[in-house]
Amino acid sequence: MRSALRYKIIFAITGLLSLQSCFVAKDYERPEVVREEFYRTDSIKQDSLNMALISWSEMFTDPLLQDYIEQGLENNIDIRVALQQVLTAEAYAKQGKAGYLPTLNGNGRFTHQELSPNSQFGSFFSSINQYEVNTSLSWEADIWGKITSQKRAFEAGYLQSVAAHKAVKTRLIAEIASSYYQLLSLDEQKRITEETIETREKSLETTKALKEAGLLTEVGVKQTEAQLYTAQAILVDLNEQERLIENRLSILLGESPMQIERSTLGGQEITTGLSIGVPAQLLRNRPDVIAAEFDLINSFQLTNVARSNFYPSITLTATGGFQSLDASKLFDANSLFASIIGGITQPLLNGRQIRTQYEVSQAEQEQSRLNFRRAILEASKEVSDALYSYQAASKKIEIKQKEYEAYEMATEYSEELLNNGLANYLEVLTARQNSLNSRLDLTNARFNQLKSIVDIYRALGGGWQ
Repeated sequence: MRSALRYKIIFAITGLLSLQSCFVAKDYERPEVVREEFYRTDSIKQDSLNMALISWSEMFTDPLLQDYIEQGLENNIDIRVALQQVLTAEAYAKQGKAGYLPTLNGNGRFTHQELSPNSQFGSFFSSINQYEVNTSLSWEADIWGKITSQKRAFEAGYLQSVAAHKAVKTRLIAEIASSYYQLLSLDEQKRITEETIETREKSLETTKALKEAGLLTEVGVKQTEAQLYTAQAILVDLNEQERLIENRLSILLGESPMQIERSTLGGQEITTGLSIGVPAQLLRNRPDVIAAEFDLINSFQLTNVARSNFYPSITLTATGGFQSLDASKLFDANSLFASIIGGITQPLLNGRQIRTQYEVSQAEQEQSRLNFRRAILEASKEVSDALYSYQAASKKIEIKQKEYEAYEMATEYSEELLNNGLANYLEVLTARQNSLNSRLDLTNARFNQLKSIVDIYRALGGGWQ
């Protein structure tokens, strides 16, 4: 009898395992969301090389900037929050891997029962004490792929959190570099403005002397004085911008607002070539796009889980332990007991919960697909924007350099003509003001060129390597 029972149990377990071939979960296929025309980069050669594959330490060679980036990666609050999210997702992924294993519980139980005298055993016993120690094992057959899909969903969630952490890292590096370069630009603009203020203070003294000599009117003096005030007001604005950007950069570094040590704008040189690779590389290099696809995979697998709930679940439960009416004989060999139960459950009526869950999972999967497509579109837009901004800034530098040289010559000529009585002082003032504006614009154009390189690097997914 025992041998026959043993064979029946083995046959039942083998049958349950064989049912796992009835896998109804679908396999994920990447949607067609990447096309060559997503890049508007006609003037930039596209090849398999990609500047995003270069480490940030090679991209940004300024030692001070490198130190700030390292400090930000270590202390930035967003980075640390993203890391905790990775740890959370990793715990769920480990849980998903354990889904194939049976659950095992240990139980201890004491039961005291007062019996009715008119009951079946009440005429023999007035009360019963029963002691029990057992372990129960339960296992569900993954017939329809429910457990497998759940595991894949958890894994996708973990990989999504890892990619999101990389995206935060990429964005942080770009923000630190851009803020640093902007401070260098402001330093250069402040230097130009301070030189202008010093020059205009001397010019004001000169115009006052010329007025006393009868060579200029009070109008010329006031116009020179007004230009001095204009330059001083520009310096106030530059100092304000400097303080605000220093505060912003300090927060990025995970520090309280502080003064930022830095080098010079003229000493910056980025030697990395502008190579953007091919459009499909966005899927491999840009972390936010990668995260968006893993979110889609997660939703896809959860839809598989919801679909499997329509099918019956088959479980195998085994319980064994010691059971006795006498506590002193609880662990006696005669107190041993065991049971094994195979069960099948088919949902019939449950208030439409399974249908609702499946429809919701389908809608969420479509949302994830659209978010993935949007991530691709936004990534391609940012690449195109950054490349065009770089080209525009490079052209503007050439033009502004020529403009500045022309205004400098105009200033020299007008001052020379004024000294010879061939020009009025208004022409000199106009030339000087235009020269100052042109120098400030030229410095700003140089900053925009550096910033656009940073933007290209970030848009291509550079920084997390």
